[in-house]
Amino acid sequence: MINFPKFVRSVRHALHGVAIVFRGEQNFRIQCFVGVLAFIFSFLLELSRAERIVILLLIPSVLVLELINSTLERIADTFKSRIHPIVGELKDIMAGAVLIASVAAAIIGLNIFLPRLWGLFVSG
Repeated sequence: MINFPKFVRSVRHALHGVAIVFRGEQNFRIQCFVGVLAFIFSFLLELSRAERIVILLLIPSVLVLELINSTLERIADTFKSRIHPIVGELKDIMAGAVLIASVAAAIIGLNIFLPRLWGLFVSG
């Protein structure tokens, strides 16, 4: 049986975690803003169902990866680079993963959105 009060507490804790990262990480705020724009445009523009699904998968993928990155950074910061030099490398590697995912999402998004936006300006 589902313990509803416990479930609500879990959701509250999860939202608190997202809020912590939103307040503390500029990149996460930028990614949220771009994600909201992509979400809106995915419904305003005439995207195919497959294109809309791709956009709706990319948005949370980048955001989740940024949450994981923020978590790893906080864990790594507890060890400090003076304890082990690899701590800085771990943070850079995770940031690289977020960068690759963000650039890939941007390229895919531009490939989907630009032809439609171009069509609006050329025909309009």
